Amino acid sequence: MQYVKTPSFRARCRRWWSLRQARLSAASRDRGMSTAEYAVGTIAACAFAALLFKVVSSPEVQQMLSSLIDRALNTNG
Repeated sequence: MQYVKTPSFRARCRRWWSLRQARLSAASRDRGMSTAEYAVGTIAACAFAALLFKVVSSPEVQQMLSSLIDRALNTNG
């Protein structure tokens, strides 16, 4: 049977640390948004807010929400 030499604990730690640093530095390059992405994200959020406001302020939804709140407050428990 042949003896297989395994790396020392120190060598394994150095290898783990260098791989960890490489992964973290690669991840940090892609972290965050650029100014253009912020602009697009802000416009999309505003459009979604406007749509949500229109839906919630419609008479049908207001009536449905009012009846839901009335039923919740008028439960006989």
